[in-house]
Amino acid sequence: MQRYVLSSTYVVFWPLFYPRLIRLFVLNCLSLRIIYALLKQMKKLIYSFLLALFVANVHAQSLTDTLRHEVLLETDSGNIRIQLYNETPRHRDNFLKLVRSGAYNGVLFHRVVKDFMIQTGDMGSKKAKPGQALGDTPETYSLPAEIDYPKLLHRRGAVAAAREGDDVNPKRESSASQFYIVWGIKFSDGQLDWAQKRLNEHTDSTVQMTPEVRQMYKEVGGSPHLDGQYTVFGQVLDGLDVVERIQRQPVDANDRPLVDVRIRKATILK
Repeated sequence: MQRYVLSSTYVVFWPLFYPRLIRLFVLNCLSLRIIYALLKQMKKLIYSFLLALFVANVHAQSLTDTLRHEVLLETDSGNIRIQLYNETPRHRDNFLKLVRSGAYNGVLFHRVVKDFMIQTGDMGSKKAKPGQALGDTPETYSLPAEIDYPKLLHRRGAVAAAREGDDVNPKRESSASQFYIVWGIKFSDGQLDWAQKRLNEHTDSTVQMTPEVRQMYKEVGGSPHLDGQYTVFGQVLDGLDVVERIQRQPVDANDRPLVDVRIRKATILK
């Protein structure tokens, strides 16, 4: 009997609750539609944000790829401004690291050969005694070769990494810190033929000078016989007159200038 009363009460009062339930159902449906619309809009916003972020990253990478860092070498003979190539990222980054640390401040141009190049970066040269042979200071690491021929050549003003000879260094890995700046000469056709013969001997004929490259060495000058064998990682923008003065310095039997010429300070310009 009690169960019947409860059931009757439920049946009697159900119509009273029905409109409220309908309203709740409608409100819930509307809420779900609103939530769905909001989620859909949020999805579009998130997609737009991610797309904008991707475009920004691509743009930033593009700027990184096109920006060429510049370094100023303040020497006893004047200033040399060089540009570093992005095509040789390991050499570029290593050079910038050493400049930031002040490693090049005080090093000598320890090897100078007239009409050829000037070499520096031996960390043991900072406190070298007069007449002391230099260039063999031990290094803790070397850099894998990043030779990019014929794009990066030994034209006048080229900045390239020094290294040990092929007999002990067949992979042509670069010195951690030593580098040279090319002066060279303006070559005649006969001299270029000699250079090509030497290239054939040292590169198994894989490095061949094109007519355009030959013309560049005749007009600009440089050291073509080194192409394809050493990593060129930069170029002098300003200060070739300083390079010329240094390469004319009188030297001893080890090609060290009789009067010390050093890098007073190296600074990253950009």
